[in-house]
Amino acid sequence: MKKIFSSIMTLAIALAFTACGGNSNDGGRKAQELSGAGATFPLPFYNVVFENFAQVNGDVVAYGGIGSGGGVRNLRDKIVDFAGSDAFLSDKEMSDMNAVIHVPTCMGAVVLAYNLDGVNNLNLSGDVIADIFAGNIKMWNDERLAALNPGVELPAEAIIPVFRSDGSGTTFVFTDYLTKVSPMWKEKFGAGKSVNFPSGQAAKGNPGVAGVVKQTKNSIGYVGSEYAFAQKIAYAKIQNQRGEIVEPTAASISAAASGEIPADTRCSITNSDAAGAYPISTFTWMIIYKEQNYSDRSKEQAVATLDLLKYILSDEAQKITSEVHYAPLPAKAKELSMANLKSVTFDGEFILK
Repeated sequence: MKKIFSSIMTLAIALAFTACGGNSNDGGRKAQELSGAGATFPLPFYNVVFENFAQVNGDVVAYGGIGSGGGVRNLRDKIVDFAGSDAFLSDKEMSDMNAVIHVPTCMGAVVLAYNLDGVNNLNLSGDVIADIFAGNIKMWNDERLAALNPGVELPAEAIIPVFRSDGSGTTFVFTDYLTKVSPMWKEKFGAGKSVNFPSGQAAKGNPGVAGVVKQTKNSIGYVGSEYAFAQKIAYAKIQNQRGEIVEPTAASISAAASGEIPADTRCSITNSDAAGAYPISTFTWMIIYKEQNYSDRSKEQAVATLDLLKYILSDEAQKITSEVHYAPLPAKAKELSMANLKSVTFDGEFILK
């Protein structure tokens, strides 16, 4: 895995240096090479943002989409500048590491992508989704599915659930939602980056799940919304806590974050009770060490890491979110993140004044 990740980084660095054409930085420091790893969920957004950052700032960012679990492991091993994760770290996970901060970078949706001949619109509810992935609802023409979809001819075919094989923040978001809408799911399976799904097909990464769903008739899988859009796979509307049938859009994802956000930004926004909220919405984060002097990193590397995060929080970068089927951060999340970045140090001295 490390060898593959190294190859990904080397290729990305080479391409990015070709694109930005130099090694100087307008801020008066040498341009840096930054590396990160983790969530595939925000990867389409990161691809655009990192390219723009290289053009604006001269710094090169190489990112390996290896899943949130892998990204956090790499950060714990101190071999990357940042980890990407759709799941915020638990108190236990944070206690096993040096102090970290979470910086939300955008908002997105986990959608239920499906492959059913002749079915262009599908409505689902949380309890039905839970029973499908628990193996309790086995057929597409089950009466509970039929009741949610009047007038839709659902096939008398077996449902093929598709889920993640790797440690995944997308899995955490999905199962976190299921524990809130299904007591059965909470008791039997719970929430986590890895869950023992009882049946179906496993695939690696959001691209893998999307690919399997696209190629497999009668399948259904949970993926980041951009992957369903990119693969042109149908995805379901989902009933929210208010009983509204909601499609994932920038507006419905943003509505899910209308509540309070804690100072450290670690919060779940699944199953929001806000009007018009899409129920499987989430923040995605970059996680960095509060003390940046580790693994022989230079102060310039630490400054470049914070410059990257400040750029992602900027209006310029946040405008990109809706162009690639995500949603921008609420003002409060940006405000809290900037305050948290001011607590970051290098060798005990604050980097941002």
